[in-house]
Amino acid sequence: MHPDDDNALNTEERIWDLTMSVNVKGVWWGCKYAILAMRQNPVDESKGLRAGGSIINTASFVAIMGAATPQLAYTASKGAVLAMTRELAMVHAREGIRLNSICPGPLKTPLLMDFLNTDEKKNRRLVHLPMGRFGEAVEQANAALFLASNDSSYITGTDFKVDGGLTSCYVTPPGEPAFPPPSSLV
Repeated sequence: MHPDDDNALNTEERIWDLTMSVNVKGVWWGCKYAILAMRQNPVDESKGLRAGGSIINTASFVAIMGAATPQLAYTASKGAVLAMTRELAMVHAREGIRLNSICPGPLKTPLLMDFLNTDEKKNRRLVHLPMGRFGEAVEQANAALFLASNDSSYITGTDFKVDGGLTSCYVTPPGEPAFPPPSSLV
């Protein structure tokens, strides 16, 4: 997300174009060449090898719900990633190529924590998170590992939300979080 990304009135065309180029066109290029490579995968049922594969695109929870902190180009680009992933999933399903999108909620990363540099800014977001905390990168990695594995062999075209319940919540529960985030990759 570019720092000059704002609302429809204030976002400059160059910021819009840059965001779309990176976030949408970049994903399209990745899908295009991954699909071509996956079509070359060996097929040998006796060894459990088959053509196809799993493509996992990164979208965002903002592709599903709006926010009062404008970032229009970013939000629109992540919505495009969801739509593109769903369509490609349907087009390539019979080839054994699965495509899914991960929709992360807010993650406790240096980038986000630098942006949320006051308790007021952090609490403005935390109040909306049913789990009462920001996600950890390892939690997104675990979701990607699941989608890449054979355990998800019948999952394609999904918007896989890994957001602590954010996109499903209207009113958050009271109290402190009961469980800390995981400390290592499982």
